[in-house]
Amino acid sequence: MSGKPDWNALFETASVQDGYFTTGQAAEAGYSRPLLARHLAGGRIVRAQRGIYRVVHYPSSEHEHLVVVWLWSGREGVFSHETALTLFDLSDALPARVHLTVPEVWKARRLKTPAGVALHFANVVDSDRAWFGSVPVTSPLRTLLDCAADRVSPDLVAQAQAQALRRGLIAEELASVQAYVSGARGGA
Repeated sequence: MSGKPDWNALFETASVQDGYFTTGQAAEAGYSRPLLARHLAGGRIVRAQRGIYRVVHYPSSEHEHLVVVWLWSGREGVFSHETALTLFDLSDALPARVHLTVPEVWKARRLKTPAGVALHFANVVDSDRAWFGSVPVTSPLRTLLDCAADRVSPDLVAQAQAQALRRGLIAEELASVQAYVSGARGGA
């Protein structure tokens, strides 16, 4: 923790996270919990959830709710599955929950998962990550493979695969996804 509170440092951190910051990030900028409480009472910040705050006057964005979920994961989670399909606009998927993949070792943790969040456990390597605004998301190929492995509707996966190919987001070599789509359609 730095000695003197530095609003510019805190604002800079928040600005790359759609206006949000964590208690830990505030401490790095010199803000103690009592000082955060004063800013909260004064209306300069608002609490999004335990340990996560938002700068009041920061412009809102369409996907800022994802930043809160990502910060809840300690910035370790990666948005995936149907959420990634939606972010990449690769199908007509309208997931009822936000899908977040967290590291495999998290399986052993006792987690209080935020409402509306579906957790998946896997280690996502850097080459399987992309960014959507302020948050990480699985790459289009990894997204398709995850959806196929989790038995997402074959029609949605086929639609997403076709759109990803058409837009040049993936290469033609998708045997595992194609086998899933063909097998699921043939067995229906």
